[in-house]
Amino acid sequence: MERLIIIGSGPAGLTAAIYAARANLKPLVLAGGLYGGQLMLTTEVENYPGFPEGIMGPDLMMKFREQAERFGAQIENVDVTEVDFSKQPLVVRTADDEYRAKTVIVATGASARWLQIPGEEKLRGRGVSTCATCDGAFFRNKHIVVVGGGDSAMEEALFLTRFGHKVTVVHRRNHLRASKIMADRAHAHEKIDFIWDTVVDGVLGDTHMTGLRLRNIEDGSAFDFDADALFIAIGHDPNTSVFKGQLELDEAGYIVSPDGTMTNIEGVFVAGDVNDLRYKQAITAAGAGCKAAMDAERYLEALEFSMPEIIAS
Repeated sequence: MERLIIIGSGPAGLTAAIYAARANLKPLVLAGGLYGGQLMLTTEVENYPGFPEGIMGPDLMMKFREQAERFGAQIENVDVTEVDFSKQPLVVRTADDEYRAKTVIVATGASARWLQIPGEEKLRGRGVSTCATCDGAFFRNKHIVVVGGGDSAMEEALFLTRFGHKVTVVHRRNHLRASKIMADRAHAHEKIDFIWDTVVDGVLGDTHMTGLRLRNIEDGSAFDFDADALFIAIGHDPNTSVFKGQLELDEAGYIVSPDGTMTNIEGVFVAGDVNDLRYKQAITAAGAGCKAAMDAERYLEALEFSMPEIIAS
C-alpha cells in the first residue's frame, strides 16, 4: 500500500514528487516509458526561472528527477494501463504490476497535435515548434509561419509579431474559426498575412528549417515557400484516455477540477496540463504540482488522524 502514487513525470508530476518526498510521503512516481513530458521535445528553455543562460529541456527535466530522487521519491519508468478509482484503496495498474494507494495525483499532461508530415519530427526544435511562448524569441527578425485558424493560432501569431519581421498564417479554410475579436486583431496587424485554402505537406531543411512545401486544397497545386520557422497551433489532446469512466472529464477530455487540484473522486488530485487549457507552461505546471502535493498531504493527515487504523493497512 502506497501513501501516494503520482502518475506522470513532467514538471507537474516531478514537482509534486519533490514536495511529497520532502513531506516524508515516500511517493511512487509512475513516470511512463518516456518520462519528462513535453520538455523532452524542447531544445533550449529560456523562460524557466533560475536559469538565466537558458537550459536544454531534457537537462531541466533530469534536474527535476534528480531532486525528487534525492528526497526519496521512487520513480519507475512504466506506463499506466488501467486504474480503478471506484473504491479505497485506489488501484493503478501497469502492464506487469498492480499498485494500491491511499491517494493519487494525476499529472499526465497534454500532447500537442502535430501535422504528421515529412521533415516535421526531424526539425522539431530546429525551426518547428508548438509553443510560441517557449520558442518565439529564437526567431527575431525572421519569417515565421503559423498553422491553424482558431483562437490559439491567432494568439500565437499575434505574440510572434513581437519577434518576427513577418508572420504568415496558413489555414486550410478560406476563413478563420477564431472568435471575431481575435480574427479582427490578426487581420488588422501589419505584420500578419494569410494563405487560405492551403495545407502544409512538408518541412524543408537539413539541420534547420529553410521552408515549407504547401498545397492548395482547391486546385491541388503544390509550391515551396521560404520561411524560417513553423509554429503548429492546431490544439492539444489531454492524456486522459486511461481515466475515462473513472474521472470527470470535460468535452475536450481535460480532467475537471472545482478548485484546481481536487477531482470528483476523493483522494485523487490533478496537476498540470491535463487540467490546464489556458497556460500550458512548465512553470504553471510545476506550481500546480506543488499545490496538488500539499493538498494530498493534508488529505492524508486528515484521513490518518480520523482513521488511525489505516496507517497499518
